[in-house]
Amino acid sequence: MTIIIMARLPSLKTFMRIITINLNGIRSAAGKGFFEWLARQDADIVCLQELKAQAADMTVQMLAPPGYHGYFHYAEKKGYSGVGIYCREQPQQVTAGLGIAEFDAEGRYIRADFAGFSVVSLYLPSGSSGEQRQAVKFKFMAAFLPHLRNMLASSPVSEGGAMRLLPQSAGFAGNVSQPHLRNMLASSPVSEGGATRLLPQSAGFAGNVSQPLLRELRASGREVVICGDWNIAHKEIDLKNWRGNQKNSGFLPEERAWLSGLFDETGFVDVFRHVHPELEAYTWWSNRGQAWAHNVGWRIDYQVATPGIAVRAQAASIYTAQRFSDHAPLIVDYG
Repeated sequence: MTIIIMARLPSLKTFMRIITINLNGIRSAAGKGFFEWLARQDADIVCLQELKAQAADMTVQMLAPPGYHGYFHYAEKKGYSGVGIYCREQPQQVTAGLGIAEFDAEGRYIRADFAGFSVVSLYLPSGSSGEQRQAVKFKFMAAFLPHLRNMLASSPVSEGGAMRLLPQSAGFAGNVSQPHLRNMLASSPVSEGGATRLLPQSAGFAGNVSQPLLRELRASGREVVICGDWNIAHKEIDLKNWRGNQKNSGFLPEERAWLSGLFDETGFVDVFRHVHPELEAYTWWSNRGQAWAHNVGWRIDYQVATPGIAVRAQAASIYTAQRFSDHAPLIVDYG
């Protein structure tokens, strides 16, 4: 995902370009020309997923391409996961991780707070390797929405005056916002203010989103954009071979219902689908067979936004002229 969360937008330009991409290894993508391509894109914010690197592996270019500040949350396991954000404007604060040890060890969440908005890069777990990882994916999904609710209910720049600060060189370090963690950890994924947050009964979850996040969001005065690799194709139009994948991770009914709850019940908008309601386009292709050659893909990378910023989307595109990864960059221009 990349998540991007924006509040009242006082410092935003009238035009803003946001890119999200799963790199499937930042070192691999660099060798395929990613940074040369990025230099031509005039992006304001770039959300990265699946770095597959630690701080010691990062070159100067990877840490901060010319014109950008870079911030990262690395996985503890070498060559695995990890997320990052490049931004033109230096953020006031950066938060790495959800405050949940098992997920934070995998480097799946990072958020940068500015004077008027916040941006989050999100990488949901994949469950394609088996039942154990699918259970982890469901558990992450159940934990994430309550976290988002708490985050939206508070100001990104006034939670006790502290969040987790990230030096570029160290990946992440510094002071953890105690009020932020208390609010997040005290909430139950299934009984937050009477709202049960949805997932399959077999995984220990139940219910629908019964208390829309949009209501709380409007009360907080924020707009939100969530960028990243969500590892879920929402509807049949979002993957080529949907009939053959209905029992596979990434297109399970429970996963699709979770996204439907996010979109339909909270008012969040799939920005690409808002701009292109009927376009069959994909962001990921398996390395098996001839998936890329025959365009047998999945659309699992999103920019998910609240209505106020979603309606500002003027253009949305998936760049496929050059390959940096098994995923393609998703580019959205907001006016």
